[in-house]
Amino acid sequence: MHTLQETIRPSADLRNHYSEISRHCREENEAVIITVNGRGDTVSLSYEEYKRMKSRIELLEILAEAEDDVKNGRVAPISETFDDLRQMLREE
Repeated sequence: MHTLQETIRPSADLRNHYSEISRHCREENEAVIITVNGRGDTVSLSYEEYKRMKSRIELLEILAEAEDDVKNGRVAPISETFDDLRQMLREE
């Protein structure tokens, strides 16, 4: 499992040290939590880490939908599924 490390910085650092924070996110693969008045406000992370997180979330959503389908009996025998896929490929 991938655990994202975190660093906490005040909002003034974002204004005054953006390039340092950006480099830290990219090179260390860490999220930087930006605080305002001592409370978490926003999070900065590298674009690559954002894409990885987004992909993992999308996959988890698909798996949750599939689990719900199984729990609610919305399933079909695998042979029917493959037959449907073959038919769809023939139609293209």
